Amino acid sequence: MNKERYNQLSKEILDASITVHKEMGPGLLESVYEFCLMKELELRGIVARNQVPVQLIYKGYELNKDYRIDILVENEVIIELKAVEVLLPVHEAQIISHLKLTDKRLGFLINFNVPLLKQGFRRFAYDF
Repeated sequence: MNKERYNQLSKEILDASITVHKEMGPGLLESVYEFCLMKELELRGIVARNQVPVQLIYKGYELNKDYRIDILVENEVIIELKAVEVLLPVHEAQIISHLKLTDKRLGFLINFNVPLLKQGFRRFAYDF
């Protein structure tokens, strides 16, 4: 995927997230925002999957365990959703770890429990 496509998806993801936040407001469960964002992305013609299992590999060994990505957009962009009072460093570490373990280049940490979504929207990009 080229840089222009990443930038286009970034704008769409931000706009879709703002739309969901305006429609639903803060204070709901993370799962509510996940389903709403999935529908909003679908309405925009963007391919996304939620609760995507990722095989855990340690030192080259596939372990009998996987972890889940909240939303994977076009098999390239990771979205980690939160509905918390405040984003903590551990939340940032989580999205960074997801990016490293899946070898993805772009991820978003989105906290819907804020008055304005831009306050809870963080972009993480590598190797651009």
